[in-house]
Amino acid sequence: MTRHTPSRTMRIGAAMLTAALLSSTAMTAMADTPPNMLVIAQRIDDVKTMDPAESFEFTGADISRNVYEPLVDFDPLDLDAGYQPKLAESWEVSEDGTQITFKMADGHVFSTGNPVTAKDAEFSLRRAVLLNKTPSFILTQFGFTPENVEETIVAPDDKTLVLKLDKAYAVSFVLNCLTATIGGIVDMKAVMEHEVDGDMGNAWLRDNTVGSGPYKLASWKPNESYTLDLNPEFTGEAPAMKRVIVQHIQESATQRLQLERGDVDIARNLSPEDVAGLDGVAGVKVVDELRGRLMYWSANQKSEILSNPKVIEAMKYATDYKGMEDSFLKGQYVTQQAFLPKTFMGAIDDAPYSLDLEKAKALLTEAGYPDGFDVTIGVREAQDRIDIGQSLQNTWGQIGIKAELVVGTGAQTLDTYRARQHQVALEAWGPDYPDPNTNAGTFAYNPDNSDEAGATGLLAWRNAWALPEMSKETLAAVVEQDSDKRAKMYEDLQREFMATAPFAIMFQQIEQNAMKDGVEHFVAGGATTAVSYWAVTK
Repeated sequence: MTRHTPSRTMRIGAAMLTAALLSSTAMTAMADTPPNMLVIAQRIDDVKTMDPAESFEFTGADISRNVYEPLVDFDPLDLDAGYQPKLAESWEVSEDGTQITFKMADGHVFSTGNPVTAKDAEFSLRRAVLLNKTPSFILTQFGFTPENVEETIVAPDDKTLVLKLDKAYAVSFVLNCLTATIGGIVDMKAVMEHEVDGDMGNAWLRDNTVGSGPYKLASWKPNESYTLDLNPEFTGEAPAMKRVIVQHIQESATQRLQLERGDVDIARNLSPEDVAGLDGVAGVKVVDELRGRLMYWSANQKSEILSNPKVIEAMKYATDYKGMEDSFLKGQYVTQQAFLPKTFMGAIDDAPYSLDLEKAKALLTEAGYPDGFDVTIGVREAQDRIDIGQSLQNTWGQIGIKAELVVGTGAQTLDTYRARQHQVALEAWGPDYPDPNTNAGTFAYNPDNSDEAGATGLLAWRNAWALPEMSKETLAAVVEQDSDKRAKMYEDLQREFMATAPFAIMFQQIEQNAMKDGVEHFVAGGATTAVSYWAVTK
């Protein structure tokens, strides 16, 4: 891991260089990418694997959504309609609510040419449980275990899949979970041909895909690019874009430059300054989309200092939410202090914390640290996060907390975070499925706080935060059948969380995607899912 604190001088220098480049190319006519090819500039340094049983990063979700099909899925042009049939054409729920029987749709074919059957669905879901990778909790929360999957996930024939749950859950909760990346169905035959030492093809699927979605992975160069080509076996309507190339472009200004030159069709990580700079530029538009991604900081409870509630409260009051929203985050994030994004069932607008340095200093003194302390903040190497980290450095510094930014790639910072080796983590979190439990079940649930539990998918676990009572409340909410009562349970849970958690939820993202005027139907996924390239035209 690299450690450095980028200086303002260095960043201003880069900005001046970019401005000069932009000026020199201002008169250059916009080039065209091929009409059936979509080229995107984006930060994609968080990709760790293509395996849907293991992938748990934003970019990985983008790729999986376009190469794998789940049993149920969202229409990108009508996300509000909720989940719809996909590989499963229908389903029935038993009277006691503990068994769901899916009937598989006809005609779906993997990129290998093999037909999609219920046996593939059985294999894929069992495999995700048996591999027990980070996102496996999305399935194991229904009682599936490595020991019982042969009895609880069963395909009696090629057309029928039966899921036997450990208790009756709201059906929408179960089906929403199956829309997550881990619900992607893989080609059993192709995967097992590449099994090594009993890994069920896990190593091979890190760099390869075998799905039935509109695209297949053509190439992936870590921290450089990935390319998706049309899946010739795809049985749905053929996408207009035959090839999608996503290039890793770290700097916002460079993304903007490439868009203005016409080298790319879409730039996905522009700073507010670069978005403003596109105002009036011919042939380019900016599309705002409220996403489910939350920006937060959290404190490792293995630290004696950071496990002091007064310290955490002081740090929350020493965070300049409005100042950041109104300056370098303007237009791209709105203050959100509850763990459910706006538009979710149970979402609330409460914002009990605002910058109050006098109160923060008093709390720190009350906690026994009148002179403050030293702390590190793990930060992904992205300009918005570095800016947030520097704001925290500034305001925390004013109450005596001397913070050092530990900057690394997305993969590096995640590795440290998941290993519970951080002090403070500055991170983002996006819902895995459109049900309130997706965030309650990670921010406010941690049934086993031991290192041995290895529950890396749970943010409460990553921060070594033991919360037995709140974990019970979270479990109670997922089995409540009355929607109004269930929403109220999440409202109460969030207020308790805001008052006691070693997390400070700060912002919800408004994604501002800049693109050529002719690009239509680019949907980044709203608050519920990932991007859908197959809907795009230009």
